[in-house]
Amino acid sequence: MRRAALLALLLALAAPAFAAKVTAIRVEGAQRVEDTTIASYSGLAVGQDAGPGDIAAAIEDVFASGLFEDVAITQSGGAVTIQVTENPVINQIAFEGNEKLKDEDLAAEIALAPRQVLSRSAVAADVERIAQIYRRSGRYAATITPEAIALDEGRVNLVFSITEGPRTTVARIAFVGNTSFSDADLRAAIATRQAAWWRFWSTADRYDPDKMRFDEQQLRAFYLARGYADAEVTGAVAELSADKRDFVLTYTVAEGPRYRVSDVRIDSAVEDLADTAPFMRALSVEKGQWYNAEKVSASADALTDALAERRLVFVRVDSGLVRDEDADPERPTGAVVFRVSPAPPAYVERIEITGNARTHDAVIRRRIPVVEGDPVNRQFLDRARQRIQDLGYFKSVDLDVQPGSGPGQKVVELRVEEQSTGSISVGAGFSTADGFLGDVRLRERNLLGRGYDTTLGASLAQKRTEFQLSLTDPYFLGKDLIAGFDVYHITRDLQDESSFDERRTGGALRLGYPLSAQWRQMLRYRLQDNEITNVQDNASRYVKDQEGQRLTSALAQTLTFDNRDSTLSPTEGWRSWIDIEVSGLGGDAQFVSARAGTTAYYSLRPQWILEVTGEGGAIEGYGGDTPTIAERFYLGGYNMRGFSKGGLGPRDLSTDDALGGKYFARGTVELSIPTPAPKEYAIKAHVFTDFGTLWGLDDGAGDPDIVDDKSLRASVGVGASWDSPMGPIRVDLATDVAKEDYDNTEVFRFSFGRQF
Repeated sequence: MRRAALLALLLALAAPAFAAKVTAIRVEGAQRVEDTTIASYSGLAVGQDAGPGDIAAAIEDVFASGLFEDVAITQSGGAVTIQVTENPVINQIAFEGNEKLKDEDLAAEIALAPRQVLSRSAVAADVERIAQIYRRSGRYAATITPEAIALDEGRVNLVFSITEGPRTTVARIAFVGNTSFSDADLRAAIATRQAAWWRFWSTADRYDPDKMRFDEQQLRAFYLARGYADAEVTGAVAELSADKRDFVLTYTVAEGPRYRVSDVRIDSAVEDLADTAPFMRALSVEKGQWYNAEKVSASADALTDALAERRLVFVRVDSGLVRDEDADPERPTGAVVFRVSPAPPAYVERIEITGNARTHDAVIRRRIPVVEGDPVNRQFLDRARQRIQDLGYFKSVDLDVQPGSGPGQKVVELRVEEQSTGSISVGAGFSTADGFLGDVRLRERNLLGRGYDTTLGASLAQKRTEFQLSLTDPYFLGKDLIAGFDVYHITRDLQDESSFDERRTGGALRLGYPLSAQWRQMLRYRLQDNEITNVQDNASRYVKDQEGQRLTSALAQTLTFDNRDSTLSPTEGWRSWIDIEVSGLGGDAQFVSARAGTTAYYSLRPQWILEVTGEGGAIEGYGGDTPTIAERFYLGGYNMRGFSKGGLGPRDLSTDDALGGKYFARGTVELSIPTPAPKEYAIKAHVFTDFGTLWGLDDGAGDPDIVDDKSLRASVGVGASWDSPMGPIRVDLATDVAKEDYDNTEVFRFSFGRQF
C-alpha cells in the first residue's frame, strides 16, 4: 500500500497538469474479483476526462474496497491500466496460547471469519478487540501477534498467537489531600482493593476504569456523610507499571470544612401543605448534628412517603444545605432545608421488564403494587424493587421512571439480572450426644421460571435418616395465595437419648393468604403415621408405654406479622407468629398444640445488627389422650446452642432417656458485626446467648427417677459466618452458663452450603 500511495503522490506532483479522455480501461492481476467490479471501484469510465488527480483518487478508491494488497494505475494516452494484487482469503482462524479464555469466546468477539478477505486493517482491529477482552479480565500484559500462513489459491490460515501474561492487579491505592481521614479509612470506603494473597477468589483488586469512576463517587459520598459538604475528588489517575503487572491508583481530594446542622425545616409551596409541623417527625436529621448527606437523602425519602400516605402524591421534595453566612469560618454551620413543591401529575403508562431471560414476566409483575394507569408513587416503586429483590432470583434489580408518550405519562423500566436459583446445601454438625451428622438438600426456588419453590432433601447420620420432597406455588391460581405440599419419611435412632427408634411417614397440604400488607394466614393439614420401635428392655417405662404405631390427622393454622425491611437480610423490623394445631380429625392422636414467638431486628450502626427472639409453646391432650414422647417439645441443638438436641428438659435418670416436655420457653439475643476481613468476603462475627426452659409430664410426679423442673438453662457463645464462593458457612462455639447436672451439652456446630 505504501508503494501505491507514493505512486499516487508522484503522479499528482510530477504529471503534467492536463487531462486526457479515457478510451479504454484494462485490469491486470485480478483472480477472484471481476474486472468490471474493479473498474467501478476506481470511479473511472470510458469517455470521461482523467488527469493525475483523478488517477490518484482512483487508486485510493480501489484500496478503500479492502480487497487488495497493492494497487497501481497507469495512463498511456487514453488507455488506463489498473494493476492489482488481491488480498488473500481466510481459510481458517486459530488461537494459540490462550488458556484463560476459550477459542469460541475469542472467535465470537472478532470481526474476521473464514471465507472473508484478509486485510491488514481488519487484522489490526481484531488484535485490539482481543487485547480489550484480556484487559477486561484484568490481564493488561497480554500480547497478541497475528500470523498469516500462506496456502495455495490465494488462501491463508490466520493464527493469533497469544501470550496471556499474569493478572494485572492494583498494587497500591494512594490519596493526596486527605488530612481528616487516613488512607486506610478512604481505602475502606471504595470498592477497589489492594492486591493481597488472600484475595485469590476475589476480583476486587483488579483495575477497572468504570469501577474507578464509581469509587470517585464513593469517596465523595464518604465525606458528605461525615459533614464535609464541600468535599470533591479533584483527580483520579491510574498508572500502569512498566512490566504491565500492577496499577497504582491515586486519588486527589479537596476535603473542605466540616459543617454542623444549625436548623432543620420544611418549606412548602403546596397549597394543601400549609402546616408542615406534623411531618417533621419523618426526618432523622437533627439540629446540632454533623451534616450527613445520607441522613438527608433518607429523610427526603421518608418525607415523600409520609406525604404519599396523606394522598399528596404529585409533589416533589428537594433537600439541601443552606450555609450560614454569619457562622464562624472555623466552625461552619448550615440549615438543612426540605423544599416541597408541586409536581405535574404523572401516571404509569406501561411497565417494561428486561433482563429476565428465564423468569416469567408475571412472576415479577405480581410483586409490583402499581399497574398501568396508577399514579406514579415513589414509595410503591421502592417497595416493588425491594419485594422483587427479596425473591432471591436476581443478582440486581434496577428501577427507573422515564418519560412516556405524552404529558403526564411515565414508563416504569425495571431491569433485572438473573442469578442461579438452584442450590445444593450440605450441613454438618457435631455434638457430644450424636457425634457427626450430615445433611444434603437440593433446592430450586424458581422452578420453570414460574416461582415454584421445590426442595428434595436427605439427612444421613449414624442416628437419623430423613427424606423430604416439597413444592410451593407462591401465587396459586394466579392469586396472592401460597399453596404447596410436603411428603417425608424420617427414621431416627434415639437409643442414646430415649432408648427407642422412631419412624415418621406422612405428608401435608398448605394454603396461605394475606390478611393485609403485613399480616398473613397459613392453613395446613397433616397426615402422619408415627411408629416407636426397638424399645430397649432397660428403657424408661414412659418410653415402653408408647411403643407401637399412632396415626395423626391434624389441622393447623399459622398467623404471622412481618414488617421487616427485607426477608433475605433484615436489618430493621420484626416478625411474629402464632401457630395452633388440633389433632383428632380421624386418626389415633387427640391433642392441641400452640407456639408463639417474635424475632426483632435492630440496626445499631451500619452492619451491626442485633437480633432478639422470644418463643414459647404448649401441648395438651384431650378426650383422655396424652401427647406421646414423639409429639412433645425438645430443646437443644439449633434452637439452644450449647446443648445437644434433647439435651435439657424432663429426663429419666435411671436410663438417661430424654422424655420431652409439654411446655417450653426460649430466647436468643445475637449481635452480628463486621470483621476486619475484606468486605467482598462478607465475613461476620456473632456473639450470642441462648436461654430457655422445658418442662411438663402427665404422670411423672412422685417417681424419684424422673426429673421435671422449670429451671432456666442458658449458654453463651461466639460464631462466624462467611458468604463463600461455595455458599454460606457458619461455625458456632457455645458453652453453658446455667444447666442441670443431668443435661447433655454440645460445644461445636458447623454448617455450609454450595450454589450451583
